[in-house]
Amino acid sequence: MGPAAGLNYPSRSNWPPGTSRSADLDALAVPSRPLLQAALNGDRDHPAAPRTPPDIAAQARNAVDAGARALHIHAFDTDGRQTLAAEPCAATLRAVRAVCPGIPISLSTSADVEPDPQKRFALVESWTDVPELVTANQGEPGIAELCELLVTKGIGIEAGLLSLDDAQRFVASATAGRCVRAMVEPLDADPDDAVAHAAAIEQVLFDAGVSLEQVHHGDHIASWAVNRRAIPRGHGIRTGLEDTPVLPDGRTAKGNGDLVAAAASMLNEYRSSTSLTSPPDQL
Repeated sequence: MGPAAGLNYPSRSNWPPGTSRSADLDALAVPSRPLLQAALNGDRDHPAAPRTPPDIAAQARNAVDAGARALHIHAFDTDGRQTLAAEPCAATLRAVRAVCPGIPISLSTSADVEPDPQKRFALVESWTDVPELVTANQGEPGIAELCELLVTKGIGIEAGLLSLDDAQRFVASATAGRCVRAMVEPLDADPDDAVAHAAAIEQVLFDAGVSLEQVHHGDHIASWAVNRRAIPRGHGIRTGLEDTPVLPDGRTAKGNGDLVAAAASMLNEYRSSTSLTSPPDQL
């Protein structure tokens, strides 16, 4: 199966020279405890995907108990639609913080939630309660202006890189130096394609000298393959119902806690078998 439909990036045969330079890419490995982030909902169609502040808070607590050290969430209005409106976002943040004190929360600003860049900007500008972080997808219209707004509001930026084009656009912009981390998020359905795509995005970051912390994930079953590649490289990983409804063996997960527990197990197994790759002296 090829790359997911609708993504605009070259085939592997046309990726930039050096995409497979594993020795160079080893320089991106960070000898520290990789982050495990839980993405709790998004628009995933799953009976356990939380939509209301109490349900999101309960799943957040489950994810943290299972090993998550950061959370990524989408807020929903009373009609069950994703929203960036100030009050639903504030209510969701308050509910999660009440049960997960000290855990950093990232809110989505995806164009899937609000496709109009000006409306999105105005909604984020109206936020009264702000998250610690926001994921800002770098391939979306109006993203530079949104990132400027996030900086003025004191919100950390996670740069969402869903494609090779996104990564190339990101490193050519002035945004990288203002971000907390880069989210490497290939959406390919085929696990092999997703892994190769993640490697290509990582190569672009390396070639541009971008040394931000990286967190890697994919979509559905391919997400686990992307996670597995990232772990020995010292990168963080993300999982949760937004990313995949299935466990590594293909069984449907009961909820976010199951998924985070599986990811935590992958991290622990790697830690117990080997140490993380150390970066070259020059880095």
